[in-house]
Amino acid sequence: MDFHKLFRLFFFLIFSISIMSLWDSWQRTQQPIVRTAPVAVPQVAVPQVAVPPDTAPNIAATVNPETIAVATQKKIQAGQKITVTTDYLTAEINTLGGDLRRLEFLQQRDSKNKSKPFVLLQEHGAHTYIAQTGLLGTGLPTHNTAFTAQTNEYLLTEGKDTIEVRLLAANSVGAKVTKLYVFHRGGYLVDVGYEIENIGTSPLSPSAYFQLVRDKSTPEGASMFLPTYTGTAIYTEKEKFQKVGFPDIEKGNAKHSQSADNGWVGMLQHYFVAAWLPKDKLQREFYTRKLENELYSVGVILPVAAIAPGQSAKISVPLYAGPAQTSLDEIAPGLGLTVDYGWLTIISTPLFWLLSYLYGWVYNWGVAIILLTFFIKLLFFPLSAASYRSMGKMRVVAPKLEKIKQQYGDDRERLHKAMMELYKTEKINPLGGCLPMLVQIPVFIALYWAILASVELRYAPFFGWITDLSVPDPYYVLPLIMGATMIIQSKLNPVPPDPLQAKLMKLLPIVFSVVFFFFPAGLVLYSIVNNILSIVQQWYITRGLEANVKGAAKA
Repeated sequence: MDFHKLFRLFFFLIFSISIMSLWDSWQRTQQPIVRTAPVAVPQVAVPQVAVPPDTAPNIAATVNPETIAVATQKKIQAGQKITVTTDYLTAEINTLGGDLRRLEFLQQRDSKNKSKPFVLLQEHGAHTYIAQTGLLGTGLPTHNTAFTAQTNEYLLTEGKDTIEVRLLAANSVGAKVTKLYVFHRGGYLVDVGYEIENIGTSPLSPSAYFQLVRDKSTPEGASMFLPTYTGTAIYTEKEKFQKVGFPDIEKGNAKHSQSADNGWVGMLQHYFVAAWLPKDKLQREFYTRKLENELYSVGVILPVAAIAPGQSAKISVPLYAGPAQTSLDEIAPGLGLTVDYGWLTIISTPLFWLLSYLYGWVYNWGVAIILLTFFIKLLFFPLSAASYRSMGKMRVVAPKLEKIKQQYGDDRERLHKAMMELYKTEKINPLGGCLPMLVQIPVFIALYWAILASVELRYAPFFGWITDLSVPDPYYVLPLIMGATMIIQSKLNPVPPDPLQAKLMKLLPIVFSVVFFFFPAGLVLYSIVNNILSIVQQWYITRGLEANVKGAAKA
């Protein structure tokens, strides 16, 4: 292989990093993929009262999800606001429907203003995003029914682990229905359910639905250069994790599980997730719908056992609304998959585990990234050494290659033959400097998504002006430093015999510096440290090879 082909291969490998990253991003936004869940850890028990499956009615025979869709077409109206405050959440419940229409995270900061709490659910503002529930059955309350409450403000006081909000449905026919919210201390789980008392003369066979409604607007703080997935998701043990994008729902191409006796439904956006988590072994139906006013819904329908006159029944489903973390598998199987590492999850997961472990020692995510870079460099040390040794040999024989080029001029066939003979004599593999780089590209992309998708790095400071490793450097200092390290590293590489190729190689550091302007500061930090270690290793190997050549020449 002549040097022209070698150069084209080298340029292709570098260029492929950007292409693969852009392709992965495009897949996330345009063609959501189905991923297989890892082995789930045992599920933590959550408070819930539900009917046994053997006494539940056939949902499919009694309920059509379109009924919910038709009811939701109505414009979201306003009722009386009820405020609930815990140590983690500030919630607003509307008495019209008993909807959860606003949810602030007191432990998370706003994407644009760090002084404000992050708001996930909201009725007005940057986007519409609410949690709705209702009962299906003649005369029973839906999310359009008016409720009443004893007070407008609830506060989780010291010494209490939970706070309960009870809403009484108005104008229910044949039943007394109370909607319950139970908020917990130290977490993001909220139990939502109903108490149904049959005060009529005929048996009741209701079903309950739990849904999330959102528009398709991009979350605040998102970057067009770092696209992430916003849309619905459904999980079952059989079909595993299924992302159902808004475009597929709108076009009627949504493909997902229709029914099961396990699984959950959720709405995903960068760093955060809201999901209804029904108890397993209870038959359920899943649905997604395109609504009016550019709204989309994802939900689950659950049965309630037949209620005889004078009898009561309860049903409750936990709602998790909070940061997306891999540890969420402890709450529900597959919920940890809402941390979207993409098609390189198998590499991203252990990388982030190691990064978290290092953070537990140093308590600085930037320092942890530096230590992780050392570990990765150590892991690939043999491959890197082989690569730099090959490039060092190419640098040593560069004068000989230049003489061959001058000797044979434009006779490419004889030039190629002479170069191959030289490579054979000097025991040089022209691809030896490129192939090891190819192996490291997936690691780079996996770390890219581990840093981009992990909420733990959100607003994680390093030092000085780097106050958030998950976003680009605001002053572009790190990308410029990385460009400088690339220039230094290029000086250690063999100079291409083609003047045009040599000029292009000089432009690469500038091109990559500009590209890295839009990359998270944490990833740029990794690249800088990796480049510095590579420079030291390559300089040491090249110096040794050149010393051997000089010694042999003197001998």
